[in-house]
Amino acid sequence: MPSEFELIERCFKRRTHHTLLGIGDDGALIVPTAGHELVVSTDLLVEGTHFFPDVDPEDLGWKTLAVNVSDMAAMGAQPRWATLGIAVSPEPTFSWLDDFARGFFACADEFGVDLIGGDTTRGPRCFAVTIMGEVPAGQALRRSGAQLGDEIWVSGFPGRAARGLAHLQDRAPLGDQQLADCLAALHRPQPRVALGLALRGIAHAAIDVSDGLLADLGHILEESGVSATLDSLPQNVDNAYLAGGDDYELVFSAPATRSADIAALAEQLQLPLTRIGRIEAGLPGSLRVIDSAGQDMTPAKRGFDHFR
Repeated sequence: MPSEFELIERCFKRRTHHTLLGIGDDGALIVPTAGHELVVSTDLLVEGTHFFPDVDPEDLGWKTLAVNVSDMAAMGAQPRWATLGIAVSPEPTFSWLDDFARGFFACADEFGVDLIGGDTTRGPRCFAVTIMGEVPAGQALRRSGAQLGDEIWVSGFPGRAARGLAHLQDRAPLGDQQLADCLAALHRPQPRVALGLALRGIAHAAIDVSDGLLADLGHILEESGVSATLDSLPQNVDNAYLAGGDDYELVFSAPATRSADIAALAEQLQLPLTRIGRIEAGLPGSLRVIDSAGQDMTPAKRGFDHFR
């Protein structure tokens, strides 16, 4: 096992692009863009909860940062800086850590993120990222902004990651073609940064789908003091679509008058954007799911909860 400082120097210290001072001092120096607000978020990935012990380290490196980049996308923020905390046992070799770093920095390069610091220690394997981004003052997308009459939209195809996980756990085997797509969604999620930036001034509220479409939409409803009905879902919707999570798609609400703008965005970004329901008055947080036959199919469980 390399020493702590050898690990940092070899695997994680590299040139930054929009940072005055990065790794190598007691703290980093960053200068936010004038007229912008700083957006900060933290996520923790723990072995056995968020990833398998035999996970490919390069995939894990990508995902460790990507799930945080997705939080920036959900707020309409441009990701800029991140710190990385690592706990590992003595067994990992430089080769394993090199692969992890390769995946991490592939994601960092893709979305323009500077790694500016962090910490390393010995312990049960886990990874913690704090990410910072920028958004023009007053333009952040919030969970609390949904308004009565808004349409509800979701990006991409929720449920793919959950189906990949179910296959790996021998709960629902997939065919080869579907398996490759679902495992890619599980191991290499694609944060919707371009969509989040484009939704500024269009969407009233947004959130990324990490714990399940219904669970995360529920946070918007609670924070906005509204309810919703999902009555325009694709046919053959299943529990993976509704409550699977780990997709990191965006679900958002926007006025019906902006539907043409959203359709144009879908074409511009080459990303499916599907209207699935509407915001209504009612008990804050309440949510109904109606199938194509008009029957209520609201599931009892909305998504993943770390403590249940």
